[in-house]
Amino acid sequence: MPIFIDRRLNPKDKSLGNRQRFLRRAREELKRSIRDQVRAGRIADVDGEHAVPLPRQGTSEPTFSEAKDSGRHQHILPGNRTFSAGDLIPKPDHGGADFSSPGKTPSEDNFRFVLSREEVLDLFFEDLELPDLVKLNLKQILAFKPRRAGFTAAGSPVNINVGRTMRNSQGRRIALRRPKQAEVDAVLQQIAALESEPVSAPVLARILALREEAERLERRRRRIAYVDPVDIRFNRFDPQPLPNANAVMFCLMDVSGSMGEREKDLAKRFFVLLHLFLTRRYERTEIVFIRHTHEAQEVDEHTFFYHTQSGGTVVSTALEEMHRVIERRYPAAEWNIYAAQASDGDNFSTDSERCIELLDGKLMRLCQYFAYVEIIDQRESHIFGKTDNGTSLWRAYRAVEEKWPNFQMKRIAAPADIYPVFRQLFSRQPAAIRKSA
Repeated sequence: MPIFIDRRLNPKDKSLGNRQRFLRRAREELKRSIRDQVRAGRIADVDGEHAVPLPRQGTSEPTFSEAKDSGRHQHILPGNRTFSAGDLIPKPDHGGADFSSPGKTPSEDNFRFVLSREEVLDLFFEDLELPDLVKLNLKQILAFKPRRAGFTAAGSPVNINVGRTMRNSQGRRIALRRPKQAEVDAVLQQIAALESEPVSAPVLARILALREEAERLERRRRRIAYVDPVDIRFNRFDPQPLPNANAVMFCLMDVSGSMGEREKDLAKRFFVLLHLFLTRRYERTEIVFIRHTHEAQEVDEHTFFYHTQSGGTVVSTALEEMHRVIERRYPAAEWNIYAAQASDGDNFSTDSERCIELLDGKLMRLCQYFAYVEIIDQRESHIFGKTDNGTSLWRAYRAVEEKWPNFQMKRIAAPADIYPVFRQLFSRQPAAIRKSA
């Protein structure tokens, strides 16, 4: 195991280790301020700029200095007309400045940083990820396939482009004035015609000149090759990255009559946060929105968040619609499948049994992870928040949670609970937990 020793000199009166700890502390303070703002405001406001305050106290880098209450210190200030060496200087009242009394000492305001949308989202989702308990981790693992990208002067013989090679050869032969075969044949025909005539001095001289011209043309043809290595061109192929770890997230939301405006608002806040998280961290993740009352249907993003709808409650319809979409578009052998469901837990007891059948028999075998969030009344949070009591749907899902480790469920009673619950559901898991799972 290699051992790395940092031999860089520390700056004067400073420590590089202390500086790193200071930067980590400042970053954690920024993250805490952003979380407090989102917890107190609207979840959708996270997708924008934020003015983040940072306390003035503790922002200075640590330095080494002598302890003021130990040792012997002698200081002579030049030009001091009030005190001389050896004079006793009276201490201020109460042993120093009174920082607790307002108006007596000056103070400095907190720092305020304006963070861009990208910086806010980086801090907000820094330590979150989609849990993966079965297959490959959802990272940017890429496969490559060859894609035509022009021509190159070097390559494999099987990739020779004949058309481009012959075009280069013809252009080079024209530029170098390489004799054509027709020109050589014409000279040879003239020689043959003269040799058939009666022998005379002018005819012999003409035949000799034509033979010299034929030899010159032949030498030039041999010197200038028909196809030269500089003419050869190969097809060029560049690797084109393709994702081989596709992922899809199913968002299931109850919009029945039992879900009041408060419950729907909390559910939408949770899904807005989930939507921001997925689009920010996983560019190749598809999102499927399903709303349900007594019947379920796949909708687009705008309809999912803003369309008003009401009716009875049959939760199993959403699970059945999710299974139909998986079979139609997202085969489990090729896709990492995730699901998040939000409901107030109101459901027929017989239908809750149907939900168990669908999850145990089909969906949990296909899903990487399934998160269920139940919206409860704030007045009942002290009753249901710490016990296993709850609605029929909650009790049914408890049986699923005990059987399947990739199923998690939480409760939300107020807007301030959304972000903590979201972090519990999608917090980054240590490698040891993944291997054991």
